[in-house]
Amino acid sequence: MQSALNLLFGLLSRFPSPLIPTVSDNSRLSPHPLICQAATSWCLATVLMTTSLAGCTTPVKNGFDLEGAPIPPHDIRSGGPPRDGIPAIDHPRFIEADGADFLDDEDRVLGISRSGIVKAYPINILNWHEIVNDKFGAEPVAVTYCPLTGSGIAYLARLNGKTIHLGTSGLLYNSNLVMYDRSTESLWSQLMNLALNGAHKGARLVTLPMTTTTWADWRARHPDTRVLSTATGYRRNYGRNPYGGYGNSPRIYFPLTHRDHRYPPKALTVGVLLNGQAKAYPFTELAKTTGDVHDRVGGWDITVRFDPHHHTATVYGPDETEIPSVTAYWFGWAAFHPDTQIFRAGRGHP
Repeated sequence: MQSALNLLFGLLSRFPSPLIPTVSDNSRLSPHPLICQAATSWCLATVLMTTSLAGCTTPVKNGFDLEGAPIPPHDIRSGGPPRDGIPAIDHPRFIEADGADFLDDEDRVLGISRSGIVKAYPINILNWHEIVNDKFGAEPVAVTYCPLTGSGIAYLARLNGKTIHLGTSGLLYNSNLVMYDRSTESLWSQLMNLALNGAHKGARLVTLPMTTTTWADWRARHPDTRVLSTATGYRRNYGRNPYGGYGNSPRIYFPLTHRDHRYPPKALTVGVLLNGQAKAYPFTELAKTTGDVHDRVGGWDITVRFDPHHHTATVYGPDETEIPSVTAYWFGWAAFHPDTQIFRAGRGHP
C-alpha cells in the first residue's frame, strides 16, 4: 500500500497545472475541494487497479495485454491518464508562419522538411497531445514528443504497406512515452522504436530526420514553413506548460531500468544510433567545440552541427544530408542505451 501511495503522489505531481490553474508567475488559484477529491480518487483507483493487475497471471495494463513482451511487464508503468487520456491530434491544421502570433522567437519547435513540404510543430502544443498523425503529401508521418524525456521522434507511419495510426496508451517505459497502433493495439516504445506486443510485436518503424530548435531559428531557415495550429479541436491553454518547471528540475517522476550519473539527468543531448552503435553528444560537450564535430559512428562518417544560440544540434551524413537523430534529456537516452558511447570535447575532436 505504501508503494501505491508513493505512486499516487507521483501522479498528482506530474499533473499539477490542471488542478491549480496558473494566474501569473507569482500567484495561483486554489483548486476547488471537489476537484481535488475527484482527482485524488481517480488517481488512487488507477494506482490500485494497476498494482492489483500486476499480480495477475496475464499482465494487462490500461487494457493492453503484455503477455510475451520483450521487456518485463512490471517495468511498463501507468503514467496516470487512461488510454487516449492525452489525445493525439488526428486531423492537424496548419497556418502560415506570419499567422503564428502565439509563438515567441525562443519557443521550441520540432521541424520537418520533406518532399518539398516544410512544417513546424510547437512543443507548446505537443506537451498536451504528444502525437500528431500527419501526412507529407501521400506519406503518412507520425510526429511524437514525450515531455518526460524531452524526446521528439518522427516516423514514417507505414508498416507492411498499411498506415499506422498512433494513440497514447497511458503507459510509460523508462519514464518515456509508450504509444499504440489503433488497428492492432500493438504497443510501441518511443525511444526503443519497438512494438512490444500484438500483431506487430518486434517491428520497428522508419525514423525520419527532424530538428528540435527555436521558432526563430526554424523560421529563419525555412521562411515558407507552415505551423501546426492551436485549432486542434480540443480546449487547451497552449500558452501554459502543464509540466511547469519539470525541465529545470533534476527530478525524474518514474523508475528507470538504468541510470547514468555522468551528466545531470535533464542535460540536453543529441543521440544517434547507426548500425547498432549508439553515441551521445551532450550539449555541454558540444558547447566546448567550434560548432562542427566530425565523427565516425557505426561505419558512418557524420557531422554534428551545434548552434549554442538556439541550443540545437543537427546530424548530417557524408553527403551533407540530414540523418535521423534524437534530442532528449540525458537520463532518457542513457536509460535506453546503457552502452552508449559519449562524445567528449578535446579528445581528438575540434
